[in-house]
Amino acid sequence: MKLNVKQTVLIGLSFASILAFWQFYDHMIPIILENHYRVSTLATNFIMSIDNILAVFMLPFFGALSDNVRTPLGKRTPFILGGTVAAVLLMTLLAFVTESAGIAVFIVLLMLLLVTMSVYRSPAVAYMPDVTPKPLRSKGNAVINLVGYVGGIFSTIAISLMVTQTVDADGAVHYGSFIPIFLTVACFMLVTVLVMVLTVNENRAVSSSGVDREDGEKSVEKKGKLDRGVKLSLGLILVSSFLWFCAYNGVTTSFSRYFEYRFELGAGSSSIFLTVATVAAIISFVPLGFVSGVLGRKKTVLLGIVLMTVCYISLIFISSPGWILYLLFSVVGVGWAAINVNSFPMVVEMCSSGDIGRFTGLYYAFTMSAQIVTPLLSGLLIDENAIGLGYGALFPYATAFSCASLITMLLVRHGDSRPQKKDSILESFEEL
Repeated sequence: MKLNVKQTVLIGLSFASILAFWQFYDHMIPIILENHYRVSTLATNFIMSIDNILAVFMLPFFGALSDNVRTPLGKRTPFILGGTVAAVLLMTLLAFVTESAGIAVFIVLLMLLLVTMSVYRSPAVAYMPDVTPKPLRSKGNAVINLVGYVGGIFSTIAISLMVTQTVDADGAVHYGSFIPIFLTVACFMLVTVLVMVLTVNENRAVSSSGVDREDGEKSVEKKGKLDRGVKLSLGLILVSSFLWFCAYNGVTTSFSRYFEYRFELGAGSSSIFLTVATVAAIISFVPLGFVSGVLGRKKTVLLGIVLMTVCYISLIFISSPGWILYLLFSVVGVGWAAINVNSFPMVVEMCSSGDIGRFTGLYYAFTMSAQIVTPLLSGLLIDENAIGLGYGALFPYATAFSCASLITMLLVRHGDSRPQKKDSILESFEEL
């Protein structure tokens, strides 16, 4: 049994489209709100959190809805194509609104854009397990993540090249036209999804994958009913996902301010360490897909949690920047990749092919909930006007949540994959 790498890469283009958008959104929308429309930081932070709030409710809904759709294009492709086209049209409108309209029109269009992105996010992620046999889903997820990061990198480079700024005599920052970056990212999103739709026939890919036959008596039309033990494992994995996202996103949310407080480094200097973690994750995605085939998914996830926990603990005691920080954040990247490559496949391992969209939405609802909760909770601990522990509490906070996720993950009994027996060591390297 071999992973269809070409098909997986092409399916991953929809994920590249999604990550291109979110990289653009996270970087550019706060700039437009604060610098162009003069919105307060508090109001900007609230607006930026709306996408996570919407995701908690909409991702499970559209994931489950796509499970029940049957069209000549398949069940995921209509959502992916329709959602992308709608998002591209709204982005084009937003580009010109920034030049001519007020904040009210901008916010209305932005909210509509966030809704359209929620329409196809779960179907796009569910597409890979639809066409990938269960034992190969960690490898498939590794490839999907790798392709997805191409989208994020594209937006980062486009922003650095196209977004210009000047500082006047009073020190105020003024940005040039936002139209080029809006249209560039929108074109990238549309082109990548069109390539996917034109090169992969979803119905044919599903029928030739053999995924339906893995469910035995459970057909695509029937929903698989989970027994008590599987339900418990599913709940534990979802809780674990919530906990490790609380740890990791707690760090990334306060990262630049922590480094300024702890090491007297500005945002530009400190960002290099998150970049190191991202590069390490990208490099390790595919190798970790192989590792999970040998160790199993659960052990690989546990390894990732242990690596990240050790790094969080170590960072509590480091008081000056140096080479050790580059090493620790490289390990953080590897640990985060080990978790993400395998945790989602563990969730969809437990469902029938007719439930993949629903389980995908459920998984993302828990991770998005963490991203809503953790900035507030960590902020309460750090803020001098609240509990007031200061930024020194950041990595103990991350350590506590990471340790909690280790405990819940140790209790999981389902969702793992059984390593396939090889006739030779070389055969392990011939599957991809």
